[in-house]
Amino acid sequence: MNKILELKGNFTHSKNHSNGASISLPKASKQNPVKTSHMEKLLTQLKEIYKYWEKDTLINGALITVYYREIVAKSNRLEILLKEDNLDKNLNIRGAKFNFDITKHIFTYFISLKGLAKSIDLLTRAINVISHFYNNSADCDTLNNLNSTYVCKNILSKTNFAGIIKDCYYVEDFIINRDESDIEEASIVSIYKTGVPSQELFNKIGINLIADKMLDETTLLLNSDEFKLLKLKAPYLIAMKTIDISNYVLKDIEGKFDFKPTPIPEPKDEPIIGVIDTIFDTNVYFSKWVEYVEMVDEAIPREPQDYEHGTAVTSIIVDGPNINPNLDDGCGRFRVKHFGVACGGVFSSFSILKNIRRAIRENPQIKVWNLSLGSNKEIYQNYISPEAAELDKIQSEYDVIFVISGTNKPLGVKGKMKIGSPADSINSLVVNSVNFENKPASYHRVGPVLSFFYKPDVSYYGGDVGEEIRVCLGTGEAFVKGTSFAAPWISRKLAYLINVLGFNREVAKALIIDSAAGWKRKDTDKYDIGYGVVPINIKDILETKNDEIRFILSSATEDYETFNYNIPIPLDEVGKVPYVSRATLCYFPKCSRAQGVDYTNTEIDFKFGRVSSNIFNKTSLKDMCQNNQGEVGDYTIESRARNFWRKWDNVKHLSSNISNKLQAKKNYTGLCGVKMTVKGRLSSNHETIPFGIVITLKEINSINRVSEFIKNCTLKGWFVNQIDVDNIIKIRNKAEEEIKFE
Repeated sequence: MNKILELKGNFTHSKNHSNGASISLPKASKQNPVKTSHMEKLLTQLKEIYKYWEKDTLINGALITVYYREIVAKSNRLEILLKEDNLDKNLNIRGAKFNFDITKHIFTYFISLKGLAKSIDLLTRAINVISHFYNNSADCDTLNNLNSTYVCKNILSKTNFAGIIKDCYYVEDFIINRDESDIEEASIVSIYKTGVPSQELFNKIGINLIADKMLDETTLLLNSDEFKLLKLKAPYLIAMKTIDISNYVLKDIEGKFDFKPTPIPEPKDEPIIGVIDTIFDTNVYFSKWVEYVEMVDEAIPREPQDYEHGTAVTSIIVDGPNINPNLDDGCGRFRVKHFGVACGGVFSSFSILKNIRRAIRENPQIKVWNLSLGSNKEIYQNYISPEAAELDKIQSEYDVIFVISGTNKPLGVKGKMKIGSPADSINSLVVNSVNFENKPASYHRVGPVLSFFYKPDVSYYGGDVGEEIRVCLGTGEAFVKGTSFAAPWISRKLAYLINVLGFNREVAKALIIDSAAGWKRKDTDKYDIGYGVVPINIKDILETKNDEIRFILSSATEDYETFNYNIPIPLDEVGKVPYVSRATLCYFPKCSRAQGVDYTNTEIDFKFGRVSSNIFNKTSLKDMCQNNQGEVGDYTIESRARNFWRKWDNVKHLSSNISNKLQAKKNYTGLCGVKMTVKGRLSSNHETIPFGIVITLKEINSINRVSEFIKNCTLKGWFVNQIDVDNIIKIRNKAEEEIKFE
C-alpha cells in the first residue's frame, strides 16, 4: 500500500483581466426575438405595480417578483430594469426560487419608487426605439450590429437600449408576490429585507418584536396570532416560514440489557468532539470521558427515555470500536463535551439554535461537532431551513465542521421521503445510513437540497433490521438503528484527521468524500447514499493501492484565479501520461438564506489536468473532464453548468471513466496542474476562501510510480510529507506513557 502524500508549495493568484463581454443575446433569440408586444406587457405590469406601492408605503419602496424564462446565470439577470443608480445590479435581489418544474428562476427585488419610475421611463423609451427603428422586433443580430446601426442616442443610450432588450428577453412577468400558506402554528418566519428596519416595520404592523425572538435581522419567531396579523397586513413581506416545533422519534432501540463492558483507561489528552443532542445519562461506564453541559430548562420534566438518544450517540464516539469490534476504525477513543439541548421528543428549533451558537462560541478548541437531531418534516424545495442556515453561518464564521445525521423515515411512511432539517445544511457533512451490504437502510431519507445540492454527502453503517448497532445507555446495553448512529462514526474519523493528523477541515472533508466516492461511484443513487459509503478503517482513507498516487493540496483563494501548474507527473517508457485520475475539492462558502435557491455566495470553478502551452507560450490546462467554463469561445448554459460541473456547489468531485480499454494520454509538458476560478453572486469582490483538494492518479498498467513522483515533486520545490498512520500512532502512544522519575 502507498501512503498518501501532502504537497506543500506556493499557489499563484491573478486578477480577472477580461474587460467584460458586450451585451448580447443567444442565437436562440432568432427563433424567439424580443417583440414590442411583450415589452408593452411588461411595461403595463410595472405601471400597475407602481400604483400599488404608491398607496402602500409600509416598506418605503417596492417589492417586485420577477419570473424569468429559464434558470439564468448571474450575467443574465436584470441589467437595467429594477436597478438603483450607482448600485451593483445584484444588490436589489432579496430572494430567489424555482418554479414547480425547476426549469425557471423566480427572483424578488426591492427598489425605491424613484428607481421603479426610472425603470418605467427607460422601458417606455426602449419600446419607442424598437417600434420606430427596428420593426417591433430585436434578436442577437440586432444587438451585435448596434455599433453601426444605432442612431437613437438622443432618446436612449446604446448601453441602456441593449440592456433593456436583454432584460425583456429573459423576463416573462413582473408581479407582487403574496404568501398564501395556511400555517397557524408558532413559526420561524423570514421576511424580505426592505428600506425599513425589522423592529420598526413590525411596530407599524402592530407586533411587538423583542430581541430574544430574532435570530437575525430578518429571521424571527412569531406565535400563531402574530403570524396571522403579518399575513393580513403585509403578506408580501413573507419570504420563508417553517413551523418551530420539531419532533424526533426514537423507536429504534430494540432492547436494553445489563452488561459488563470491557474496562477502559482514564482519559488523558485525547481529542474532544462536541455533541449536541438530548440530555446525557452520567451513570455509564465511560462517564469520565464526557464533560456534560445541560442546556434544557430545569422546569421541563425528565423521563428515563429522554436520556437514551444522546447517551447512545456519545457511547459510539467515546468507545464505539470496543462495543462494535466489527466497526473498529482504528481511530482509538475520543473525549466528548456533551450539550443536552432537548428532552421529551419535542423541542423548539429556535431555542436550540441559540444554544448551539453559544456552545460553539464558548468552546473554540472543539473543531468537530456531532448533531444527530432532526425534523420529521421534509425540507422545502425553494429555501434552506433556518436551522441549516444558522449552522452554515456558524461554519463560515468559526473554524468548525458539523456532522449531521440524514434523519429517519417515520414508521408507517412508504416510498421515498425527503430529508428533514438540519440535514439540508450545505457546509456540514451529512450522513445517511446503509446496511452491511452497502445498500440504503430501510429507514433512509433522500435529497437533493434546493433541487441541486447532493445531500446526504456520504453514508455509513447505522444499523438496520437484524443488524443493529450496539450502544451503551445508563440502563445497560442496547441495539439501535438510525442515521443518528451512523453520523458519530464519521465524527470520529473527522476528528482523527483534524485533531490527530493536523489537517484543516477542508482537507478532512475532502478525504472523507473522496474515500466514499472511489472509482465506481454510481450517479443513480446520489440522493440516497451521497458520494458513497465511507471505508471502515481510517487506514483505507489514508493509504492507497500500489498502482495509485494520492496527494493533498491546500491553500486559499486570494483573487479571481488561484493556480499551480507545477506538479510533475511520472511518464511511461514512451513519454506518455499513463493515468486515469480523480479529484475532490471542498470549501466552506458564506451563504445567504434570503437568496433562496441561489444560496451559496461564492463559486469556485475547479479544473485539474495536464499542462500544455502553445506557440505563444500561453499555458493552459487540458481538464480531465473537459470542463471549459470560462474559456474563450465557450458558452455553457446555466442548468448544464450546475448539473454537470456542479457550479455553485461547495463540493467538486471529478473523476475519469475507468474501462477495460484504457490508453496513455499525450504528454505536453510533463506537468499537471490545478486552477480555481472564483465568482461571487452578490459582489465581484474576491474574498479569501480556504480550500482542500485530494487528487488520485491511477496507473493504467498497475506500475507503482510513487517514489518517482516524490522525487520529481521535491526537485520542483514541493515539500512532500508522507502520512504514516502507524508512525503517528506510535508517537501518540509514546507521548501518553507515564514517566517515572527515580
